[in-house]
Amino acid sequence: MDRAALVSLLERVRRGDLGVEEAVEELAVLPYEDMGFAKPDHHRALRLGFPEVVFCQGKTPTQVVEILQKLASRHVVVMATRADEEVWQAVRKWNSQAEYFPAARIIVLRSGIDRGAGYCRPRGFVAVVSAGTADLPVAEEAAVTLEVAGDPVERIYDVGVAGLHRLLPHLRLLRRARVVVVTAGMEGALPSVVAGLVGRPVIAVPTSVGYGASLGGMAALLAMLNSCAPGVAVVNIDNGFGAAQIAHLINCDE
Repeated sequence: MDRAALVSLLERVRRGDLGVEEAVEELAVLPYEDMGFAKPDHHRALRLGFPEVVFCQGKTPTQVVEILQKLASRHVVVMATRADEEVWQAVRKWNSQAEYFPAARIIVLRSGIDRGAGYCRPRGFVAVVSAGTADLPVAEEAAVTLEVAGDPVERIYDVGVAGLHRLLPHLRLLRRARVVVVTAGMEGALPSVVAGLVGRPVIAVPTSVGYGASLGGMAALLAMLNSCAPGVAVVNIDNGFGAAQIAHLINCDE
């Protein structure tokens, strides 16, 4: 159940189309569904404004499809992250209306809702920035997640510190953003630079891009955690989805 479904239920009670006891029965349904190998959380949309998202990595294609089926039965938008080609083919075989965003590795199912319709009114747009082209999978995971949630997104890609002159022409746009998500590997310096130039929250996403001493993103993670620029929050390595969820909550007008 999401906010729209709850409002609809209460409106039916107010109009007299549904009795109080019947409404109680509908609300008394468990907030999760026990599938044995998974317990989809059907009330997450009420708490966070967006339904539970399926993380495909480590799950079989069959498990992903079965979880998506349970979520799709109760939500108008369902999303899966870290979906490879094998998972996508299994989902497409079950539901031909599903959409796949290969750069972001995201699958989206929509029913009864237009593309871009969100669960809240966005206060502004979110700028998604990547230091390099190699960071695009993580940046696109953030950007697509935000768009599915209903947030307008502006992409600013390949503007890392190896050539700061590429970032400066976008400064006016960055300063207009409600939130800025910045992905960077290597030494992870770009979020600090951006935060020093704008007066908006900056969500830093370290990526696992880089040569040996980058340690799979650890160097970027530690650099971002040690940022001297105020207003920088840091998520886990390669976690574009997590950054998007935080940005969505900041940008959401309840």
